[in-house]
Amino acid sequence: MTTPPFASAPTEPQTLPVVRLLPKANARAIRHGFPWVYANEMVLDRRTKGLEPGSLALLEDADRQVMGVVAVNPNSKIFCRMLDQNAEASVNQSWFAEHIARALKLREQLYDAPFYRLIHAEADGLPGVVIDRFGDTAVIQPNAAWADVHIEALTAALVEQTGIKHVLKNAGGRTRTLEGLDDVSTVLQGDAPAGPIPVPMNGATYMADLTGGQKTGIFYDQRPNHAFAANLSGGKRVLDVFAHVGGFGLAALANGAASVLAVDGSAPALALAEEGAAAMGVSDKFTTRQGDAFDLLTALRAEGEEFDVVICDPPAFAPGKPALEAGLRAYERLARLAAPLVAEDGILGLCSCSHAADLGQFRIASVRGIGRAGRRAALLHTGFAGPDHPQLPQLAETGYLKSLFFRL
Repeated sequence: MTTPPFASAPTEPQTLPVVRLLPKANARAIRHGFPWVYANEMVLDRRTKGLEPGSLALLEDADRQVMGVVAVNPNSKIFCRMLDQNAEASVNQSWFAEHIARALKLREQLYDAPFYRLIHAEADGLPGVVIDRFGDTAVIQPNAAWADVHIEALTAALVEQTGIKHVLKNAGGRTRTLEGLDDVSTVLQGDAPAGPIPVPMNGATYMADLTGGQKTGIFYDQRPNHAFAANLSGGKRVLDVFAHVGGFGLAALANGAASVLAVDGSAPALALAEEGAAAMGVSDKFTTRQGDAFDLLTALRAEGEEFDVVICDPPAFAPGKPALEAGLRAYERLARLAAPLVAEDGILGLCSCSHAADLGQFRIASVRGIGRAGRRAALLHTGFAGPDHPQLPQLAETGYLKSLFFRL
C-alpha cells in the first residue's frame, strides 16, 4: 500500500473560539511553560463543553488576556494542551515542520544512526505526540485528540523534514483511552515492514516488531542505562528480568558478558530477543525463560542460581496516583526477590517507568526490599531516560524513568 503525500490547509487563529480560565487557575504557571489546563480550572459553559475533541481555541486568563493557542478535549481531565503561546500561530504543516526540524537537529547531534525517539511529546512542543524513528520508518503515537485531528499535516511534515518513507500509526497507548480515542492502528505513509526491523544500539542488535510489539516496538529510553550496566558485565553472568526484546541482556553480551538469562512474560518478545542474539552471533551465551517474573525469581532462588549482575526493568507498576501504594509495594517485593540472586559484590539494577512514583519513593521502596532480603547495598548510579527523551522542567511526568544500580 502506497499513499500520496498529504496536503494541509492552514488554520486561521482569528477564527478560533475562545475558552477561559477560572480565577482560581494558575495562569502564571501556564505562562511559564506548564502545558496543561485541567477541566476544573476552566469556565465550562455550554459552548465550551460542546467543542469537538481535538479542536483548537484561544485560551484567555480570567482577565480576558489571550495566552495562546490550545487544543481542547471536553472528554479528558486535561481540557487544554498549550500548543503555541503566539496567539497568531497557525497549526498547519509548516508549524509541524518547524517543530520536527528542531527536534531532528538535536537527534542528529546526539546519534550517528537514525534510530531514536524523534518527538517526545510536550518536551518537543507537540503535547501528547510520540514519534520513534527506525531508519526510514517512523511510528507515531498520537496520544491526544488534537494529534488525531491533525495527523495528515503531522505526517506530511514528518516525511518532508526527515525523508522517511514509511509512517505507521500506533493507537495502542493507554493515554488514548483517557482521551476517548480509538485503538485502531494503521499505515499513514508507504508500507508496513514485512517483519522485525534490526535496531543497532550500544553495540547490540535488537529486533523491533513495529506492528505487533509493545509500544512502538522498542524502548529507546533505556539506552544510557543499558550502556552503564553493560560496562559492568564483561565476563559476568547476567540475569535480565522483564527483558522484552533483550534490553539489558543483549547490551551486556555486546560488552563481553559470559552469559545472559532473559526472563519475560511474553513469548513473542523473547523470540525477538533470541533473533537479536542470533544476529549478534551470541546465541550460545543467551538463554530465555518465559513466565511470571515474580514466580521465576522465586524459582531461580529455589534452584540455587546466582548471578553477577541482575537487572529488573518492569512495566509501570504505578501508572497513575490510584495505583501508587500498590505499585510501591510491587517494587519493594521485586527488590526483595531479586537481591538474593546477586552474588557477593555483584550488581543489582532496578528500574521504574511509573509516572506516579517519584525517584525518592522508588528508591525507598527498592532499598527496603533489598534490606528485607538480608542484603546491604551501596547505590552506585542513578540513571534516567536518554537525551532523545528530553524532560520539560515544568512537567514532572516527562521525567518518568528512574534506574538505580546497587552493589550488594
